[in-house]
Amino acid sequence: MRSTFRALAVRNYRLFATGGLISNVGTWMQRVAQDWLVLALTGSGTALGITTGLQFLPMLLLSPYAGVIADRFPKRKVLVVTQTAMGVTAVALGLLAVTGLVQTWHVYVLAFVFGTGTAFDAPARTAFVNEMVGRDHVANAVGLNSASFNLARIIGPAVAGFLIAGLGGGVFATGWAILLNGVSYAAVVFSLWRIRTSELAPLEPVARTKGMVREGWRYVRRRPDIMLVLSVVFVTGTFGLNFQMTMAIMATDVYGKGASEYGLLGSIMAVGSLAGALVAAHRSLPRQRLVVGAALAFGFIEMVTGLMPTYLTFALLLPLCGLSALTMITAANAFVQMSVAPYIRGRVMALYMAIFMGGTPLGAPILGWVAEQFGGRWTLIGGGALTVLGTVAATLYFTHREDLVMRPRTRPRPHVEVLPRAEYVARRAAARLNRPVAA
Repeated sequence: MRSTFRALAVRNYRLFATGGLISNVGTWMQRVAQDWLVLALTGSGTALGITTGLQFLPMLLLSPYAGVIADRFPKRKVLVVTQTAMGVTAVALGLLAVTGLVQTWHVYVLAFVFGTGTAFDAPARTAFVNEMVGRDHVANAVGLNSASFNLARIIGPAVAGFLIAGLGGGVFATGWAILLNGVSYAAVVFSLWRIRTSELAPLEPVARTKGMVREGWRYVRRRPDIMLVLSVVFVTGTFGLNFQMTMAIMATDVYGKGASEYGLLGSIMAVGSLAGALVAAHRSLPRQRLVVGAALAFGFIEMVTGLMPTYLTFALLLPLCGLSALTMITAANAFVQMSVAPYIRGRVMALYMAIFMGGTPLGAPILGWVAEQFGGRWTLIGGGALTVLGTVAATLYFTHREDLVMRPRTRPRPHVEVLPRAEYVARRAAARLNRPVAA
């Protein structure tokens, strides 16, 4: 048990994790409330898919540049700015809903603005963990971050569901849940100001150079071990991990339930997610085999979940979905963080987040259309099937690359130095000048 929580022995990380837990509860309250708000305004699964897609679209568009910001500027200061911006955005949406002025286009615009803040926040936050705890505790801290997120996922949706139901279940009720999320960001900002900078191990900010975004992509492209993990994360995130939308459709359209039952589903699934995160926190060496195996298990379980005949049987399988999904996510995150060179970590983690969360704008509208055309069950059956097929295809392709070997005890490879092109050319020229002449 002590090894599972060893990163909490670091004071700075303990502060950061506490503030993050409070904010995560608010985040999950807003996720439930925002979905319910869109359904109350439109009654459309397509509109819900568009909202979800817009919220995650900035991850796809802006993450590479957000990674450059994370490598160039102090990460603590970047986080203060992003957390404040997301808090202000949540307060704005909450006030519009409480006052009755909100319209669907307001939700679309503010979802995109909120997603922009998230795009710049994610790479700085993941790289900042290394500065707080050091390499020895990175895998543990990543697991504990996921555990915090999913503990909040148990609390937040349930609180939001009962709050919305208690206030009448309409637009006004959703506004109060969103407002509470806006206030919760103050906890993270406060914890960031209380962190002792003398106990951090920050990297020297990277100087601005031409082609920094391309350098991050070149680094990843030359690492087939990382490419395999990113491919699995992409297909799972795009087609499988759309539960924010699919559970709302299943609860309302398939099982005919209300806000409190929908909120309860999120909490039930989070029980399994929390267990998966804690198991991952106990592991010190994430492996590729774990990422692939967990993704396959998740895809099969999701397909079975979509076939469940009643609300109760559907709810009973959700913890298994959460367990397998979080095992895959946490192992993939830790594997990438521990495998890359420190000077480029922000850009690589930005690409990771762009691929993981940026796939949602592609998958969410498609699944929303599938729900309207074929029924809510097919969002899960089809999403799970595509996850399995994509994972198998990626594994077959990358394991045939000559420089990637999948073994039961494969460890994260030491980082591979990827030089800027000008320096690479200069070194090659110098090597040729020093090469012995053949007789």
